[in-house]
Amino acid sequence: MIEIVQSFFRELAQTHPKWNFIFFYEPSQWARFVGGLAVTVELSVACVALSLIIGILGAWAQGAPSPFVRWLTQGYIQLFRNTPPMIQLLFFYFALGQFTPTITGTDGWTEEPVISNIGWAIVSLSFFAGAFNVEIFRAGIEAIPQTTKEACEALGMNRLQTYAYVVLPLALRVSLPALNNNLVNLVKTTTQAIAIAVPELLYQMVSIWNDYASAQNAAMTVLFVSYILLVGALALAMNRWERALRIPGFGGGR
Repeated sequence: MIEIVQSFFRELAQTHPKWNFIFFYEPSQWARFVGGLAVTVELSVACVALSLIIGILGAWAQGAPSPFVRWLTQGYIQLFRNTPPMIQLLFFYFALGQFTPTITGTDGWTEEPVISNIGWAIVSLSFFAGAFNVEIFRAGIEAIPQTTKEACEALGMNRLQTYAYVVLPLALRVSLPALNNNLVNLVKTTTQAIAIAVPELLYQMVSIWNDYASAQNAAMTVLFVSYILLVGALALAMNRWERALRIPGFGGGR
């Protein structure tokens, strides 16, 4: 079956030179395509998970009794929400990256930074999306009736217990539609990691395009379809999660 597919794309490149899907029949180029796709998925999963953690912790910190904690949280939100993600990415990698320690590489003599370019991309994009997630969770928390929180206090629950066991699960149901949009946007924003040479899908497809000019149309088409599938899979998972957590009569549920 694999040989048939490879033969088809090889013949297509010969009959239609402008549509050279070389990464589907050339083993080395296929490895580059698969490697780039794997890095994109890894980057997306890590950023989604970390941004959710940041959003949950940030929303809890916004209601902290300490004015300093609330001020610090608000400062973080304004900083990352009001600056372009590309600028943040370049700042983390080129500015802060100069102050990170290095370790000896596997060859025994070269020095490698503790945080790689992929690591900085995860940190930067997670903080960017996390700032929006904080506000999304805050809006969900404000939708919870005050009487619910008072009932928790009457039962002897402290602030952390009230947030973890009652407020957050209810707020999550209200926040999911907006959260869905932000996480989809985050997956698309991972393409900006090409600016610091992260070998994700866009980087690899552009590299193939540069090496084989005849692969331009094919590379950009496959890239477009790949992101439709990636984002579609995330949106489908989020929609199913939203339906699974729906409570009739609460948060728009039926």
